[in-house]
Amino acid sequence: MNINTYKLTNNGITVTVTNLGCAIINLEVPDKNGKPVDIVLGLDKAEDYGTKPHPFFGVVAGRIANRIHKGKFSLNGKEYQLETNDGEHHLHGGLCGFDKKVWSVEEADDTKIVFAYNSPDGEGNYPGNLHAKVTYTLTGSTLRIDYHATTETETICNLTNHSYFNLNGYSSPNIYDNVLQMAADKITAVDEGLIPNGNFVDVTGTPFDFRNAKAIGLEMEAAGKVNSTGGYDHNFVLNSGSKAAVVYSSQTGIRMTINTNSPGMQLYTGNMIPPGVTGKGATYGVHSGFCLETQLFPNAINIPHFQSCVVKNGEAHEFFTEFVFDTVE
Repeated sequence: MNINTYKLTNNGITVTVTNLGCAIINLEVPDKNGKPVDIVLGLDKAEDYGTKPHPFFGVVAGRIANRIHKGKFSLNGKEYQLETNDGEHHLHGGLCGFDKKVWSVEEADDTKIVFAYNSPDGEGNYPGNLHAKVTYTLTGSTLRIDYHATTETETICNLTNHSYFNLNGYSSPNIYDNVLQMAADKITAVDEGLIPNGNFVDVTGTPFDFRNAKAIGLEMEAAGKVNSTGGYDHNFVLNSGSKAAVVYSSQTGIRMTINTNSPGMQLYTGNMIPPGVTGKGATYGVHSGFCLETQLFPNAINIPHFQSCVVKNGEAHEFFTEFVFDTVE
């Protein structure tokens, strides 16, 4: 299957995506002066997403985004062992997850594209055939991502997009002055391997309190010391309601509002971006971009009181995320 790029355009916004990993390569939005600014880190061309090492720039992560403890889980009385590609844990679908797959295109026009991938039973040691669809729709100034997956045999699924944002522009050196507000009173408590243990931590009085807007870099160092992460790499428990977060850049005036029906969102500040990764004429490094990965809670398959990631025959994994853009002075 060929690797291709596709462009969505509407209301001065241009989104360039590829069917390799459903990656968002470019996301150009007008700044406060009407000048287009590309706000996502990325590589030079679509083929690079399969040949050049990169930290999940812009891709769809799956079957299971985020981490599973030691790559192990039990389903219907059977034990499964997934690849352990994050120390002793499983991360983002393993060594050849959905980010490495060439997806088919079921529908494409100037404002919408539908990607599809059928993951066979046993792929990556996951059970069951999973029929996944990811739809990007650009309506006005809103980029919407719809995730949909079904199966004939019970399996697990948790899809997210792993775009790295910098509202100052992708080539800016860091994201410290990007201002974030998040509708989350708690985070999921994690161990040193960043695996949730089932408990929750109130964000009050901690570096994880974004209920009032603050610069991402303001308490990043303190947050990084909590679990030796070097920054934020934590799942926030979203409050009820679809409005999850607002991010703003005083440099460009670009504001991004995130709406979702997912219960959690991982704030990751690019703590492990390898030095010297290049793309689109820029050289990236630690804290060059931030991710806001809407998701089911990490390790949900092993924690019964977390919202389930199990997909059964006759049911569907269905979630959406919207990125709404405007500008403020």
